[in-house]
Order: sequence, then C-alpha cells, then structure tokens
Amino acid sequence: MPLERVSVTEAAAKVIERLRDKHGELMFHQSGGCCDGSAPMCFLAGEFRLGGRDLYLGDIHGCGFYMHADQFEYYKNCHTIVDVVEGRGSSFSLEIPLGLRFMIRTRLFTDEELADVRPVEPAT
Repeated sequence: MPLERVSVTEAAAKVIERLRDKHGELMFHQSGGCCDGSAPMCFLAGEFRLGGRDLYLGDIHGCGFYMHADQFEYYKNCHTIVDVVEGRGSSFSLEIPLGLRFMIRTRLFTDEELADVRPVEPAT
C-alpha cells in the first residue's frame, strides 16, 4: 500500500466534520496563487471547477485534495499535512465564517518514503 502524500490533523478533521454536517460533501484545492491562494481551500464537492493542470493527491477525512501542478512542483517531495488555526483568511473557503482557516504544514519525505509514495493523478 503506497504512502499517502496528504493527511489531516485531528483538529482539522473536527472542523471538516462540522463543515460536512452543515454543507454536505466537501473538497479541497490548493492553487498556489497569490494571497490566500497558497492555502488549502475547502469547497462543496464539485463547487470549484478543476482544471487540466490540477492534480489529485489523495483524500483527507473523506474529502478529495487537489493541487495545481505548478504548486505541486514545490511540494512533490513533501508530505502535506492539513491543519487549522484561529484567524480569518481572505478567501472563499468554507471555514472562514467560523473564524478559522486551514493551512498546511509539510515535512520532506525520506528517500525510502519517496520510493513508496502514492503517485499523483490528473484531476478528472
């Protein structure tokens, strides 16, 4: 079984559950654009239109996690961990009205982990 590229903290999982209870199925996208575009954004599943350069990295707490290919170039050797902190971002992400914002933390994969990491897939 391959090593996952993306995971979620317990605190972020609790926020995802709150949002799912209120809104339904969710998805995450990280574009790498300016401002809050480099933060993972949470949307209703299918609300954000994925493009031909978006990649599927895996699921976090039952939600698909997608990243733009240009941004992935910076993170391709990292395990991406979605966390949550207090504070308001300036995006359309669903957690913003809660006074929270999702963020990522990363750590480099070891050479052994890179040999067994989940391959990325085109977002289809």
